[in-house]
Parts: sequence; C-alpha cells; structure tokens
Amino acid sequence: DLTEQWLHRRPGRDLPAIYVEHNTPKGDVPNSRHPMADHTDLLIAHVTGFNQLFWDTGTARTTVIDHGIVAPTVTYTGELDRLAVVINEPVRRGRVTGTDLLARFAEIAPLDVYGMGVTGLADHLGLPADRLTSHDDTPQHQMHAELARRRAYLHLCRWTSLGLSLIEAMSIGMPVVALATTEAVTAVPPDAGVLATRVDTLLDAARRFMAEPEAARQAGAAAQAAARDRYGLDRFLADWDRLLEEEVCGSR
Repeated sequence: DLTEQWLHRRPGRDLPAIYVEHNTPKGDVPNSRHPMADHTDLLIAHVTGFNQLFWDTGTARTTVIDHGIVAPTVTYTGELDRLAVVINEPVRRGRVTGTDLLARFAEIAPLDVYGMGVTGLADHLGLPADRLTSHDDTPQHQMHAELARRRAYLHLCRWTSLGLSLIEAMSIGMPVVALATTEAVTAVPPDAGVLATRVDTLLDAARRFMAEPEAARQAGAAAQAAARDRYGLDRFLADWDRLLEEEVCGSR
C-alpha cells in the first residue's frame, strides 16, 4: 500500500516483487495458508526448505535461499564446562523455545543463557543461580566471545525457523546438542554434534561433551566446516544476485 501511495506503483503489477518469508507457519500447521498464497504476481523466497514445505502457498511460485552470516571472528576454546544457549524471550515463548527442557540439562552442567528477555529465567524454572545464568541482550561480538569459551551449544527449539545464533555457534566451532526438529536436521551434519527427538539421547550427548573435551572439539570442527560452507556470506550474496537478476532484470 505504501509503495502504491508513494511511488504510484503496485509491487507485482508495476514492479517485480519478491516476498521474503523468514518464519515457520503458526496456528493450523500443516494447513497454514501463507498471506501471499496464490499470488501469481510475485515470488516467495523462503530461508529454509522446511519453511517452503510447511507453508501452504497455493499457486504462488516459491524458492529457497539459505541464510548467510558474517562469520564470527572468535575461536572456540570450550575451556568452560558449561553449556551455552541463545534464546529470545524464553519465559514468554515457553515450550516453543524448549524452555521447559532447560532444567534437565542444568543438572548436567551449568547453563549460560543469552538473548533478549532472559532476566529472571532461573527463578521462573526454580533453578539456583549457579545452575543457570542469564545474560540479557549482550552485544553480539561479546556474546560470540563468551559462547566460544563454553563446551557446547544447546538448541532446544521445538518450532522455529533456522536460528542465526545456531549457525553462528557452529561457525565459531561449537559442537551442537539439538532437538531434531525443523531445519536443524539438515543444517547440522551427524558429525557436528547430536540431534535427536529423545531428550535422554541429548542429555547423554551433553554428558559426553562435558566429560570428553576432545570429542567436543572434533564435533565443533565439523560444525564449523559445515556452517562456513553452506551458510557463508559469499554463497548467500551470490544466490541473491542470481535471483534478483532473474526476477528483476529479467522482467524488463
């Protein structure tokens, strides 16, 4: 509406249009209709194959361009026998972000939880402060430096698009302990950590990484190679250049 008001042009009619969809569907999954479903005047670009699969876009054309990140400059050490987690608003979002599962992992190793709205998480879960420490809205470069010192990265989201913090942790060289849900299944290769839908399997993996720093380091090296190969900025920019050339320049 604003484009039509300001430029007197309608995206998809007077201008070629690409609608970027970052999120998984909400509500009546897997029957969720996308807001741009059946629009034949634009292209919907998803950021994961999982999102493309689960959104009902009708007759609208779709494509997938995987995320790209600027690789963190810090180096993994894993020197601290602690697990790192990055979640935004874990209290409000609850089961979606796997907040209810954190206490079980806190029995194995202390948790450091980074993100927005994480203050008071330990109290919310009934955990003592020495088992879960909240780091609210830490600047990204500082957060990356702190993540690199933790032994492993814990990713317990049940329903989410692929979080950039997971890719960043992998790019740092952190081994991953994650629920085998949504796009994480394809983003994290088997040698980069442990993915499972059985929480007990993930608890065993966390115990192993705590007890075997070298195993954690080896898995982290595999995670780093996978993340930098698939989610590197050069690939991301090249994919978008190609898509824009095809959709925008080609339409002329």
